[in-house]
Amino acid sequence: CGGSGSTGSSPPVEATRTWSLGFSTLPPRLTVQAVLDGIDLWSVRAEFAAIHEELPWTDLVNGQSPDAILDRDKVQLVNYLRSKGLKLYFMADLTDGLSRAEEAPQLRALGRSISDPAIRQLYRDYVLAVNRKLRPEIIGLVAETNLIRAAAPALYSSVVTAANAAAADLAAANSTATFIFSVQVETAWGRLGGNGNYVGVAQDFADFPFGQQLGLSSYPYFGFAQPEDMPDDYFSRLLNGRTMPAMVVEGGWASASVGTIQSSPALQARYVRRQAQLLDSIGARGWFHLMFADLDLASLPPPLPTNLPLFASIGYTDSDFNAKPALATWDAFHARR
Repeated sequence: CGGSGSTGSSPPVEATRTWSLGFSTLPPRLTVQAVLDGIDLWSVRAEFAAIHEELPWTDLVNGQSPDAILDRDKVQLVNYLRSKGLKLYFMADLTDGLSRAEEAPQLRALGRSISDPAIRQLYRDYVLAVNRKLRPEIIGLVAETNLIRAAAPALYSSVVTAANAAAADLAAANSTATFIFSVQVETAWGRLGGNGNYVGVAQDFADFPFGQQLGLSSYPYFGFAQPEDMPDDYFSRLLNGRTMPAMVVEGGWASASVGTIQSSPALQARYVRRQAQLLDSIGARGWFHLMFADLDLASLPPPLPTNLPLFASIGYTDSDFNAKPALATWDAFHARR
């Protein structure tokens, strides 16, 4: 401190981040070993585990209790994730995650609908059981609300009713979790299901007042040719001056060209860098990337959703867990304090 030989220069500033990092348990192939191999690889480069999935509607409608379903399917998994030192984010998705214009696939197969109060009650009971048995630090009650409103207006009011009722149930149960809903960023900017004009998410803030943080779903390769084309206010404009914290809860950038999408592993790595800049710009709380590894489409049982190949290459490794350039970029951000 000013001693002999001092140059008077300031010490380097240590890189930090406000955002926790997380991956989901989604495996490249539908085997227990693939799930475990993935967790072992990504748990050392994350603070959160994410479970984002539609409800087990068939079992619920057939009378199985939420507790029994979770004991069978989730408790051991979550205990394993906790043993890795990970916190838990759980999103109970209310509609079809790959086709927001439709009910969840199992409900369609059953001929049932979220518009039925009895079905909404099953959802509420399941969310309460998730809170009770899994104790997630963050609970998502509905995903991509603005895209549901645009694609399925007939379902939207039932989604609003269900999510708000579940939030009230959780509050009455003294849940300590943070409640979120998520919006689709490209839809808010008019680049997915719109005319290219910015529309924002003010209606979503009004319809889901329980939100304590805003979840952001962002797949910008559907709206931009290059990651650097995303404007500097890509996330902050959605908040529109609100002080509510936000986090990216799903998204990514394809590393392969498919259909009209043109991409590469190098372009995906540039997306990771650009995403970090946008997260820093809002002091984000989290960045959850659901797919650690690419999907092995050939191993999945048919029929596959027709748009699934558009998402199959957003992992940071290939389906055999060989790293892509984006993983080194992610690891550099993970190394921040």
